[in-house]
Amino acid sequence: MIETKDILETINMIDNENLDIRTITMGISLIDCIDSDIDKACDKIYDKICRYAKELVKTGENISAEYGIPIINKRIAVTPISIIAGVCQTQKILKFAKTLDKVADTLGVDFIGGYSALVEKGFAAGDYALIESIPEALSLTSKVCSSVNIGSTKAGINMDAVKMMGDTVLKTAQATKDNNCIGAAKLVTFCNAVQDNPFMAGAFHGIGEADCVINVGVSGPGVVRSALSKNKCKDITEVADLVKKTAFKITRMGQLVAKEASSRLSIPFGIVDLSLAPTPAVGDSVAHILEEMGLEICGCHGTTAALALLNDAVKKGGVMASSHVGGLSGAFIPVSEDAGMINAVNRGALDITKLEAMTAVCSVGLDMIVIPGDTTSHTISAIIADEAAIGMVNSKTTAVRVIPAIGKKAGDTLSFGGLLGAGPVMNTRFGSAEKFVNLGGRIPAPLQALKN
Repeated sequence: MIETKDILETINMIDNENLDIRTITMGISLIDCIDSDIDKACDKIYDKICRYAKELVKTGENISAEYGIPIINKRIAVTPISIIAGVCQTQKILKFAKTLDKVADTLGVDFIGGYSALVEKGFAAGDYALIESIPEALSLTSKVCSSVNIGSTKAGINMDAVKMMGDTVLKTAQATKDNNCIGAAKLVTFCNAVQDNPFMAGAFHGIGEADCVINVGVSGPGVVRSALSKNKCKDITEVADLVKKTAFKITRMGQLVAKEASSRLSIPFGIVDLSLAPTPAVGDSVAHILEEMGLEICGCHGTTAALALLNDAVKKGGVMASSHVGGLSGAFIPVSEDAGMINAVNRGALDITKLEAMTAVCSVGLDMIVIPGDTTSHTISAIIADEAAIGMVNSKTTAVRVIPAIGKKAGDTLSFGGLLGAGPVMNTRFGSAEKFVNLGGRIPAPLQALKN
């Protein structure tokens, strides 16, 4: 039985603590749209996505209105396009990106993800063409998001792909320099990418998924921070317990929305991703949660330990609230989207090295970090390789979403607007990794990959 105090508590979370459903993401398989004629394949893709997702936005808006729960984004994720494009490799692969953008506009969704390739162990037909097309694809579309998986614990790290992605990130930023380099903000490089991630820019519909599913991503950093501020915990164990209880409440709301959307759309429920995803809004910050635990400022010594506690407690609380938890689930640390992180960078407490250390214990990796526009492609590749190594060795998902701010230097600011916020331009480390990156080949999988 739901008690009155629980209802009032949830209302307060929504009204005053920035609790929301960050996204309802419909995952759609495009395997049956494969055709050697790219125009026919694109027609099949457009028709299938429209058929499945025609009521997605309306359903999200109706649920939001009926339950009083903010649902910020309605999104679509599709099968990695490089797989669909494998038989069309002699044709202009950019048509797929334009088709995805067109269907997103038709349906009114916020983003569509899956302009992606999975190359952790090597390149298959369609992979090269897709990666080479990313800068142009993201400059000519507004709602398409792209991702490339370049490593895994089982396969190791494809250093040829790492080198290629460093160049791709830089070219994408240059291609969109007149629009605040926004293309690079819609491009993620993964190690151990998951198949059911509802969050952009890295969402794609894995080949092991059902034909169509509904995944939901929740968000509630403000709620966790408020709970900690109202309850002065006696020790660190009480902090962990309080975060677990709060994560349980947040996830229950996500479970409710996911099952309701699934029922109304007659689409199977996939997972709830219970990640704490911050926004630029005041009070909706993961950094501020860490500071509420007792840190003077995010980035000081103790930050990684506090983040590890937070990430673990969120997962433990969330799995008790939903039978199907998946995606990335934990705590995100995107710099430009988190007011507390931005403050820490501006005050000199947080740099890219400390952020890299924090990624060993958080949900993903180096996210929404703005770097100087004259950063070389080899340095970007080396950043990707470092982050992939953390994911590979620790059997966790890691990712890099860095934005070279063309024409800007450290200390400047690059503004994206909306949920993406504005990021201070951060220095990279000195020294060149060009010779290392140019070696190519594949970093072998670690010993812990041999679990069979």
